[in-house]
Amino acid sequence: MTTPATTRTEDLPVVVIGAGPIGLAAAAHLVDRGIQPLVLEAGPTAGATVREWAHVRLFSTWGEVVDPAAEKLLAPTGWTRPDPDTYPSGGDWANDYLQPLADALGDKIRTGATVTGVSRSGRDRVVDADRAAQPFVVHITHADGREERVFARAVIDASGTWTTPSPAGGSGLPALGEKAASDHITYRVPDLNTPSVRARYVGRRTAIIGSGASAFTALAHLADLAKSEDGADTKGVWILRRGISGSTFGGGEADELPARGALGLAAKAAVDEGHADAVTGFRTEAVERTAEGRLVLIAEDGRRLDPVDEIIVLTGFRPDLSFLSELRLNLDERLQAPVELAPLIDPNQHSCGTVYPHGHRELSHPEQGVYLVGMKSYGRAPTFLAMTGYEQVRSVVAALAGDTDSADRVELTLPETGVCGGAGLFDTPDANRAEGGGCCAPAPASGGC
Repeated sequence: MTTPATTRTEDLPVVVIGAGPIGLAAAAHLVDRGIQPLVLEAGPTAGATVREWAHVRLFSTWGEVVDPAAEKLLAPTGWTRPDPDTYPSGGDWANDYLQPLADALGDKIRTGATVTGVSRSGRDRVVDADRAAQPFVVHITHADGREERVFARAVIDASGTWTTPSPAGGSGLPALGEKAASDHITYRVPDLNTPSVRARYVGRRTAIIGSGASAFTALAHLADLAKSEDGADTKGVWILRRGISGSTFGGGEADELPARGALGLAAKAAVDEGHADAVTGFRTEAVERTAEGRLVLIAEDGRRLDPVDEIIVLTGFRPDLSFLSELRLNLDERLQAPVELAPLIDPNQHSCGTVYPHGHRELSHPEQGVYLVGMKSYGRAPTFLAMTGYEQVRSVVAALAGDTDSADRVELTLPETGVCGGAGLFDTPDANRAEGGGCCAPAPASGGC
């Protein structure tokens, strides 16, 4: 490995952590700017986490989940863009876009490469002397156990939050007994088309904890299962930490993303038709196992629910910041998002489906040259769409290229949910709504991109 002693920092690559939609888009923008990217992906393939929810359909169309720079890179390969008005599943997105994009990037991507640490070369987070002049050093553990370090001129962390789901406990910590009951708890929308998975839920009573798109999806899927020939006695118990209001099920027909509105309506139908019972104001404190092996959820106010067979926890995600501990990041104390971005996405204030335009300036840190982008940049906030991440990396890469005018010209128009305090913005399970709340004032107008 070439060391910084023999290579100018500006000649080093920009390391991109994560080969998901936003990480690959960042790499495409870097290539377009003539900057060498090195994409490090922990999974065995590009889009590895997207493939884990291949059975879930996005509520954004193909026209909204293809990055312009990526499409430009794909054009010479003969790639044909799918019908922009249709809705891909996670599997479609991975197979028909992410994998071709990864193939076009070629050896700029390394899979099976887990980033275990990022720092300034020869400088821990305490040292000031000559800090900004040092390249970044990125520590990697490969799938075969081999360790490596690479040097970088900048680091773009697009690793997402998929690997760190939030627990069932209402305090943000695992409920008592949650870990012991892990054999009957999942933190993902189950694929009920897989026979072994279907068998866990058909004819059973399942608790769904959460109030966003993923919870809506799980409710709708369980309702479909209940309507199947062998689905008798399949029942959902929908557990919400708040009450039910007019905005609980999203914007419905007023949602500018029709599929997102339809998803909320499907969840409402599951409750209205009796396939799921809604339990409100329930903040889980403990999970107890009965003598028969079933699970009882207990709230912090002492309420005990009737036993269930399975629990699906869909309470959002949180960022893994452990491998960034030697960098000087400026993160909001609540959301764990960049401090300049946090007020724009705080679910206590904003849940209306618009996000003020933002780019490299809101995403910057005291450690110059480090950017958290995509869902990682939102910390624990839920209001995220792929198109938001694409605009983020366009701005960040322009800043790294020294094109300040382009970097500052951030334009973004996001679809309205049709409600205030509604289902939030997300088009992937990685952006499942947190159990926050609140309303928000109209967002400033923004131009199209």
